[in-house]
Amino acid sequence: MKNVYLAIILIIPVSLSAQKRVDLDRFNFKVQFRSLPDIRLDSAYRTYNVTVSNTKLMEPFMKGLEPEHTVNLEGWRKLPSEGHIQVSIKLQDLLPESVSVKERTVNVTNKSGAITRTNTLYYQEVVYTFAATANITDHKGAHIMDQVLADRGFKQVYTGPEFSVRGLAESYFVINAASVTKDLYRNCVNKAMHYLNRRITDNFGFGEVTVNDNMWVVGSKKHPEYEEYRKVFKILNEVLFSMSANVPIDGAREKLAPVISYFDKIKNDYPSTKKHDRKIRYASYFNLAVLYYYLDDPEMMMKEANGLVLNDFHTSIGKSFQETAMRLKNQFQRTNINTRHFSINTNSFRGPNENTDTVVK
Repeated sequence: MKNVYLAIILIIPVSLSAQKRVDLDRFNFKVQFRSLPDIRLDSAYRTYNVTVSNTKLMEPFMKGLEPEHTVNLEGWRKLPSEGHIQVSIKLQDLLPESVSVKERTVNVTNKSGAITRTNTLYYQEVVYTFAATANITDHKGAHIMDQVLADRGFKQVYTGPEFSVRGLAESYFVINAASVTKDLYRNCVNKAMHYLNRRITDNFGFGEVTVNDNMWVVGSKKHPEYEEYRKVFKILNEVLFSMSANVPIDGAREKLAPVISYFDKIKNDYPSTKKHDRKIRYASYFNLAVLYYYLDDPEMMMKEANGLVLNDFHTSIGKSFQETAMRLKNQFQRTNINTRHFSINTNSFRGPNENTDTVVK
């Protein structure tokens, strides 16, 4: 998922005197926003349909599975047919490549811990492969992309139950081939659909994303900023906690104005090049950069990231923030959307061949 985990957070050693000491504690919070698509399609495209084909050999194992019903492109409306884009899935055979018997020895001990005998247990290992692909086109027949869902280069291993008699282990897969293959095949199909859901939502969808992140708060009770930090973080937590992917963040910046002003003030109140001052300024630049990220403001995030670099305290984090701010800016430009907080009513979308009165408002 798309996250502001932009940097390796380090616990900063403090070697200053008690009078100049500033400890920074992590302030953990949770926030929600909407993901934006990596691939830009026609903005009118907001419906899709799914078809699935499989082989005759695997057909008996498909009963009741219906993988097309599990495919979900977040932020789009799913139609039975004739959507703006068509997701065509091809499921291939599950093929055993090798079958072998393995063994495991188990020592049996008495009350004193001495080994009295050794038992040998036998089990089968079946190496198998599965393949599946998805082809995505639009309703005009234009090719959009191909997606590999499972590849035969990935060798999977089934381990059978253990037996004390080698012959029972050797015959287990042959006797139970149908039921074992059914379970393995259905598991492979479900994994492929789960992977497809992630890929198409990343590429074309508008998913709801909830992330855990952190800022820095002064942890030294004797520090003059200790109490004020807690006051502004109370405001900060309330605003961030109330953010939703489905609700615009209009007004959030105004509510956070005292927080932003305070962090800007800290940068001016501690202007020296001494470690204590650079460290507390670091917290302000860091917190503001993260805050602007969730306020969907890559320009201001870049400004704070630049300040982090110039502050010369963990400059690598500042550089990482610069990259994230640029990615967010490019994402807004690519999608022609400048926020990650907006509601979506999928029932209002209609397919290219649907009449308006067939759509639920």
